[in-house]
Amino acid sequence: MENKIKINRIKAVLAEKDVSHKELAIRVGIAPNSVTRICNNEFQPTLKLLREIALALDVDIRELLIPTRVPQSSQ
Repeated sequence: MENKIKINRIKAVLAEKDVSHKELAIRVGIAPNSVTRICNNEFQPTLKLLREIALALDVDIRELLIPTRVPQSSQ
């Protein structure tokens, strides 16, 4: 049984920033269909590409990732 993650933060940030797949593709220098594949979880970007996407969208790279841990409150 394969457990796929359905949430895609890049897709969500694109919607929040009102940026199209084509516009992001131009900003980072990749094909628009590559952005679509990333947003559909068919392809995972390299860390280098993820950084370029974060810079192009003017967000912290961590905003493009789904947290794996909940931060503990400091005491």
